[in-house]
Amino acid sequence: MSLISADKLGGDENLGQEYLIFTLGNEEYGIEILKVQEIRGYDRVTRIPNAPDFITGVTNLRGVIVPIVDLRVKFNLGTHEIDSDTVIIVLNLNDRVVGIVVDGVSDVVSLNVDQIKPAPDFSATLSTKYLLGLGLLNERMLILVDIEKLLNSEEMELLEKLTEVAYA
Repeated sequence: MSLISADKLGGDENLGQEYLIFTLGNEEYGIEILKVQEIRGYDRVTRIPNAPDFITGVTNLRGVIVPIVDLRVKFNLGTHEIDSDTVIIVLNLNDRVVGIVVDGVSDVVSLNVDQIKPAPDFSATLSTKYLLGLGLLNERMLILVDIEKLLNSEEMELLEKLTEVAYA
């Protein structure tokens, strides 16, 4: 069951870049809305043997086998009980479909260039290479994630190979 479809999330292009806001723990993150194919409730995921910890498994989305990445594990945030707020955001990244598990989604916001600040450099303690910056919206600070860099091509190839092996 699809909760939100990306074509329903679009808005006035003159407002700036739009981001889908999701939560992991107490923090709010944003990804470019144009990368989002749909948002689904957490469904059954088939675990793949020998897959890295951050790959939860795969799911069948209308005949397409979609690898699922748990962002909590990818960001080293520990585990979280799957509950009714847990969702899978289905992304289309360079013609590859991948799902990411997040604690919940809240809204879609539009940020202009003035509202996006560079991510601070934490050097060795935290890599900022996956961040587009910090979005400032009233009293909210949003961590804007470059989802394509986060799921780099090497990992995407691994996801593809695991999906092929699982359904060969």
